[in-house]
Amino acid sequence: MKTGEKAPAITLFDTDKNKVDVLESGANKVILFFPLAFTGTCTTELCSIRDDISRYTELDASVYGVSVDSLFSLGKFKDEQKLNFSLLSDFNKDASAAYGVLQEEFAFDMKGVSKRSAFVVDSEGVIRYAEVCPTPGDLPDFSKIKEALEQLNK
Repeated sequence: MKTGEKAPAITLFDTDKNKVDVLESGANKVILFFPLAFTGTCTTELCSIRDDISRYTELDASVYGVSVDSLFSLGKFKDEQKLNFSLLSDFNKDASAAYGVLQEEFAFDMKGVSKRSAFVVDSEGVIRYAEVCPTPGDLPDFSKIKEALEQLNK
């Protein structure tokens, strides 16, 4: 997916077992695909968002973390890390495939996890920022994500 394209619809279960249609709300969205809960870089990434959630709120953005983990694993991860935004389970890998971020081969011969990536989607459902990290150990550029959100608020 590229900037300026219509974002694919995402309807996934959150950690509270609610079905969430991410594009339904009129707010701007930050959608963060990440490989696996409980891993070092994923924890660093999501805790960075947690610690700066007030800035995303000021920028009128809802934040969603998406991985292929089960909603039960994500629930435990969310609780342990005290994450203050929604985690969504893409267990069937439909959203990762739709956004073009499904990684066929991963560490330890695992197949079909999400590539670490970030998308800013505006209130009309158009992608305004897209970043796919080159390796699972790379973090998205949080400053560029916030810049994209700032542009949407002008």
